[in-house]
Amino acid sequence: MRARLRAVVAAPLAPELCELLTTREPRIDLIVDQTLLPPMRHPADFSGDPSFRRTPAQQSAYEQLVDSADALYGIPDVDPSALARTIRMNPSLRWVHTMAAGGGGQVKAAALSEEELDRVVFTTSAGVHGDALAEFAVFGVFAGAKHLPRLVKQQQDRVWSGRWLMSQVSEQTVLVLGLGGIGSSVAQKLSAVGATVIGTSRSGASVPGVSRTVRPDDVASVLSEVDAVVTTLPGTDATHHFVDRRFLAALRPGATLVNVGRGTVVDEAALLDALESGVIGFAALDVFEVEPLPDESPLWGHPRVLVSPHTAALDAREDRRIAELFADNATRFLDGAALRNVVDTVEYY
Repeated sequence: MRARLRAVVAAPLAPELCELLTTREPRIDLIVDQTLLPPMRHPADFSGDPSFRRTPAQQSAYEQLVDSADALYGIPDVDPSALARTIRMNPSLRWVHTMAAGGGGQVKAAALSEEELDRVVFTTSAGVHGDALAEFAVFGVFAGAKHLPRLVKQQQDRVWSGRWLMSQVSEQTVLVLGLGGIGSSVAQKLSAVGATVIGTSRSGASVPGVSRTVRPDDVASVLSEVDAVVTTLPGTDATHHFVDRRFLAALRPGATLVNVGRGTVVDEAALLDALESGVIGFAALDVFEVEPLPDESPLWGHPRVLVSPHTAALDAREDRRIAELFADNATRFLDGAALRNVVDTVEYY
């Protein structure tokens, strides 16, 4: 247990949310200098305005602050190399909270030593974005079932075609890859409209709304039953191209694919082939293997692909939810209790 926590704000944070932190947990000694932080262009813009530059004196002052912290609210400048520098210069640092739900990737990129990983605990903002991403996922499943691309194209061309059959989500089977905070919310929302939901879980544990749970190694056993797939998986070595050619080929023809997890989970070359063959009827993608999506990517112009620029999680309340999560974890840290959303520093999720 600790008496006080010196927490330095290393990422943009509105003054009212700074006040929220110390109100929720009065034992926080919050250190923040707004002149050293880039202005935000929109909610959850933790990198801030790219034109922002510190003078050499400001950079020195910023580094002195983060080097004095017991805990950091945010990775300095959202830069893994700056994180590594800070940890090596500040032996008192014990906890870093990352703004991203998938902050484990940033921790991995810092290439920290075993001693450094043992000394500092890292937490993420996982769960903060769950409902927003789940709504996008449900939207994607419905867009596929109701042939959104065809409707948009016919409207643009002013074509009143003959009628055609649409699918009912209430009669579909949807596979949700990953039953963490986002996947659990997806499962509940889809089951509420009548869909049959199958989920994957490494532990085999289920959540409300899921009719059946399979382990990732056994996912091939259910693919032939699936009308739509929603992936909420993090980007790790184990999940890299989990949705590959073999996976896609085993789905029912015309299946919908929605990705709100990490772009590296889906083999985009295999996805494009599956779209051309008709195995995938529609794909709603909020994340991509390379971001921003390169101009030359065929996904941009594909008539049955919806490209969302990694914006599905953005919500006006996101900054406040992250601050509330940090305050709760600060109480846990001070009381010697287990923190929420601790990064697994083996698989980095």
